[in-house]
Amino acid sequence: MDSTRLADFVREHPRLFVLTGAGVSTASGIPGYRDADGNWRRRPPVMHQEFTRCEAARRRYWARSLVGWPAIAKAAPNLAHDALADIEAMGFVTRLVTQNVDGLHQRAGSGKVIDLHGRLDRVVCMSCSATLTRSSVQTAMERTNPDFAPRAASVAPDGDADLEIEFDAFEPPGCPRCGGMLKPDVVFFGDGVPRTRVDASFAGLHEASAVLVVGSSLMAYSGYRFCERARDEAKPIAAVNRGRTRADELFELKVEADCVPVLAALA
Repeated sequence: MDSTRLADFVREHPRLFVLTGAGVSTASGIPGYRDADGNWRRRPPVMHQEFTRCEAARRRYWARSLVGWPAIAKAAPNLAHDALADIEAMGFVTRLVTQNVDGLHQRAGSGKVIDLHGRLDRVVCMSCSATLTRSSVQTAMERTNPDFAPRAASVAPDGDADLEIEFDAFEPPGCPRCGGMLKPDVVFFGDGVPRTRVDASFAGLHEASAVLVVGSSLMAYSGYRFCERARDEAKPIAAVNRGRTRADELFELKVEADCVPVLAALA
């Protein structure tokens, strides 16, 4: 029944602006930050200012990431990613904007993707702007921190790991070109989404006839603003999400269910 209602929505509005969040990737083994009420399940992630100004915060981030990254690297697209790629191939998607940083939409075959918050598989130098692969940084950290790599910890969102130890002995990675500070190429909390991505996303929304939100509580304004713009442009919004979202009152249709079977049936 849920997929039938959603299919009717898509037939009526065949040019979709799709916005995805963490709920799309949980079936791939990547946890989300929030519960069904949109509240933090855990300690909020590192803030941009904390990461850039505090060496202890960088040590903690990179040590936990050293343990958590392999789970992200091994994650595979699930049926929700596959379904969205299939729907795009059918011509129903004008743009897919994801708040996730795992790159799984592209690996599933989606081509019209904007990585709103960046990509975890890239690392940038804050001094010389060099770009590195996350896998190369992983190799370098394992070499310089042999006592940390074998540690076991449960996987946390966005390549983090639940590791609480003394981090003073950990050596964070440095830029191989200039020795500068390295940062994952993602938008940390407290930082702004690059204007070019926001503008490209709004352009995709303008071309669309409706919005489909999948697996996002929309608690972060970076995603919620697209629902605000859709409202202002009188474009209907459908959502597939378990639990409360910030935009519930804006939805024409809400399917409160696991997005994997719903999207698979829709496709």
